[in-house]
Amino acid sequence: MSGLKNKHKAIVYIILSAFCFAVMNLFVRMSGDLPAFQKSFFRNLVAVFFALAVILKKKTGFRWNRGDLKYLLLRSGIGTVGIVCNFYALGHIPLSDASILNKMSPFFVIIFSLIILKEKLTFIQGSAVFIAFIGSLFVIKPSFQNIDVLPSAIGLFGGMCAGFAYTMVRILGKRGVNGSVIVLFFSGFSCLSMLPFLIFDFHYMEWWQLLMLLGAGLAAAGGQFSITAAYCHASAREISVYDYSQIIFATMLGFIFLNEIPDFYSIIGYIVICAMALFMFFYNNRKDKESLLQSKSR
Repeated sequence: MSGLKNKHKAIVYIILSAFCFAVMNLFVRMSGDLPAFQKSFFRNLVAVFFALAVILKKKTGFRWNRGDLKYLLLRSGIGTVGIVCNFYALGHIPLSDASILNKMSPFFVIIFSLIILKEKLTFIQGSAVFIAFIGSLFVIKPSFQNIDVLPSAIGLFGGMCAGFAYTMVRILGKRGVNGSVIVLFFSGFSCLSMLPFLIFDFHYMEWWQLLMLLGAGLAAAGGQFSITAAYCHASAREISVYDYSQIIFATMLGFIFLNEIPDFYSIIGYIVICAMALFMFFYNNRKDKESLLQSKSR
């Protein structure tokens, strides 16, 4: 019963994070022509104060156990690269395209969980990951004529970095590291690593651009806390499908605020990737039920 309750909590958290990240992407896109490093700095600066306030309120302290630091550094370093790649893609391709490429991260979580956590990967699961990658090519539309191929490829790489970062979050959650500590460490690390770029290549911002970036930061803080809580309550294979609700949110927000309509090939890519995510969800649930029945019959 406790496991089921945790799973339900994780589902609510991950859908909430999907909405927050869709809003964050919208604000980042609406902030105009600014360097991805500058956008990343302000996005994480708000999260630093947000996480710090939570830690001070709960009086949990900013601490971790021996051996956790390497996972915190990996989560933060690779996660920061992923954010910069995502923000670069957001500035060059439609909102929904950038979001779906970033949402390849759950498939990369499965791959990295196989490599790092030694979690089993069946032939069917591997096939689903491969088909999802084919779906991403419909969104990227690789060709010499397509000027969006580079930012699309960078967006996909950002999704891979996010997948690795969330694998680290899963490890830290298993090791009992507080979610607020993970968010604060990541946000602080990201701000410090962006600071040199901000100093030497700062672009003047209008008041509305600063407002957009602060809004992106607030939405990102909500998304970070939500997704950290989600992966701390349940494994990726149990809840990752719900993360794809961000595509629905992103498409709606892109249409309403940016007048963006995905092209035919992008829609095919969305369908393929989301279908594989849905297939993986039902497949993993069936495998879990079979394992439970086998353990009971012993």
